[in-house]
Amino acid sequence: MTKQIEVGVLGATGMVGQQFVRELNGHPWFKLTWLGASERSVGKTYREAAPWRLPGSIPDNMAGRKVEESAPEGAPGLVFSGVDAAVAGEIESAFAQSGRTVVSNARNHRMDEVVPLLVPEINPGHLKLLSVQRQARGWRGAIVTNPNCSTVVLTLALAPLVEFGLRSVIVTTAQAVSGAGYPGVASLDVVGNVIPEVPGEEQKIETETKKIFGRLREGRIEPHAVVVSAATTRVPVINGHTEMISVKLDGRSSEADLRAAFDRFRGRPQEAKLPSAPPRPVLYLDTPLRPQPRLDADRERGMVVTVGRLRPCGVLDYKFVALGHNTVRGAAGAAILNAEMMHVDGLLD
Repeated sequence: MTKQIEVGVLGATGMVGQQFVRELNGHPWFKLTWLGASERSVGKTYREAAPWRLPGSIPDNMAGRKVEESAPEGAPGLVFSGVDAAVAGEIESAFAQSGRTVVSNARNHRMDEVVPLLVPEINPGHLKLLSVQRQARGWRGAIVTNPNCSTVVLTLALAPLVEFGLRSVIVTTAQAVSGAGYPGVASLDVVGNVIPEVPGEEQKIETETKKIFGRLREGRIEPHAVVVSAATTRVPVINGHTEMISVKLDGRSSEADLRAAFDRFRGRPQEAKLPSAPPRPVLYLDTPLRPQPRLDADRERGMVVTVGRLRPCGVLDYKFVALGHNTVRGAAGAAILNAEMMHVDGLLD
């Protein structure tokens, strides 16, 4: 590209917003020129408004930038949203109505029948919903969402196995505290402990997975028939959601068949060599006792899902462990990759 696309970040002072700022710094296609946040931050410099919680410091070119009101006026045509779900629905709709394209990490529009829930290695064709969306909602712009952070890890880990026919999945998550934002989970609750529920997460995983693997037909998505049973927990890990997954498949397939499928899996982002796409979106680790959050969450800048411990399951067919970086591949990095896919498909013109 000879000219970068100007972009903005909604909810720029929060944890996901900070991750957007970090990931967009130095991006070859996108130039971050606008920061939006809540009323208490408006008019302050980003350094003043954002209590920086990520490794390193605020990018120099963002530290002195003024934070704007979370309203479409003055915002660029492409906006990444890290806005809290309590207010995201109305704000994102207003931006889409005004002609902006919103690539959102919030849950509010994920299950809207005309809004793509995108994992571009799996369902890039769902972007065809945007023409239906504009007609159905009357928006001059558009909204595209990425899934819940745990759903991203699960669907990428399952994607290589779709060719064998997914019938049912049981998944138990061990989710990092960064997924709860800041200040998030109280230290006295989680240190040396496991919290046996992450509120709302189980239903998201069970429904979003069916939409992501669903087929787009006649302007609507037919959910995949796979049945998903999820149990979610919070554990004292900073970054990286670990998932213990069991699957039942159609017909017979060997462990070697599944192992080979993990190795050969690629998607359109890899074919198009998108800037944020890892060469292999799913990486199988033969090393014993892997994957582990501390050792593997940051692989390929946090954009790869690592898998290991594939073995037969006494209840279903096979079981294995998957791991992904929840604030990168599960949030900001996923949204940026979605926007890259949209650009390649000519949807940001």
